[in-house]
Amino acid sequence: MKMQLNSVKFVVIGGGTGTYSVLTGLKKYSNNITAIVTMADSGGSAKKERDEWGLLPSSDIRKSLIALADVSNQNILLLRRLFQYRYNEGKGLTGMTFGNLFLVTLTKLLGSQAKAIEKAGEILRIKGRVLPVTLKKIDLVALYEDGSKVIGEHFIDEPKHDGKLTIKKLYTKPKAVITDESKKAILESDVLIIGPGGFYTTILANLVIKGVPEAIKKSRAKKIFILNLMTEYGQTYGFTASKFIDKLNDYLPIECLDYVLINKTPIPQNILKRYIKYHTQPVINDFSRKYPFKTISADILSHKIIKGEKGDHLKRSFVRHDPNKIAFQCLNMLNLV
Repeated sequence: MKMQLNSVKFVVIGGGTGTYSVLTGLKKYSNNITAIVTMADSGGSAKKERDEWGLLPSSDIRKSLIALADVSNQNILLLRRLFQYRYNEGKGLTGMTFGNLFLVTLTKLLGSQAKAIEKAGEILRIKGRVLPVTLKKIDLVALYEDGSKVIGEHFIDEPKHDGKLTIKKLYTKPKAVITDESKKAILESDVLIIGPGGFYTTILANLVIKGVPEAIKKSRAKKIFILNLMTEYGQTYGFTASKFIDKLNDYLPIECLDYVLINKTPIPQNILKRYIKYHTQPVINDFSRKYPFKTISADILSHKIIKGEKGDHLKRSFVRHDPNKIAFQCLNMLNLV
């Protein structure tokens, strides 16, 4: 029986700019969206939040809140801009965003980070809700093929070691468990979208949380995995589409996926030139053998020029997925548009 769009429960698992794109596109069709976001961030302002204030990182939470904010209201639009504002001067403030500071302050006032996230969602009138995958303070740990170990999301994402090395195992220290709210959302979802985003530091960072893979497997939702546009030095150097899927299978059985969405539009040459020094290349669709899911190859590339922000010293992507194209493809494959 065909699902009715207004009753469909969407869950998006990830974090960062990839999830931001998915949420931005989906909210034009639905108010029933739950973003489940990684809590493993350790770079930039996250380090200050963790080390100085003893809080969970909020950058990925902030991005999801902004993505789902009601843009039809002028006051909310201004708040949205405030949440995105990044300080580029001032001792101790450079690199921080107003949104992160707002969430930190709200947490101190309410005495709970979970309550602060919920209240921020109310203030921004978000179309859905944003949930941390866990409330445990964790670090990501990556074991590499040469036997070396790297601790911390930031040092995996921006390696000081040989970024061509393959990660053999990813886990958290200490072990963490999915929140009851996130588990319930996954189990009750109708459509479950995983990715895109940093493969190990965003996507698998959620899947290594105890209870997440189990809930996904148990959920009766239609499950969509969105592949990245580019490989990442330090995480997925030289990966093709099939290698992404093989590695995903180590953490989540690919038999539970219904669809895999991959971009088919060539990356502009002027953008590829910018990526050369980062040892990054487009993800090639090399699917040839039979898989348990249906592959959708489509134009999901955004042509928006990504500009760096003053005060932002973290590595960022130069190309992004197009929110409208992603939303349309996800809904179209499920006969919802």
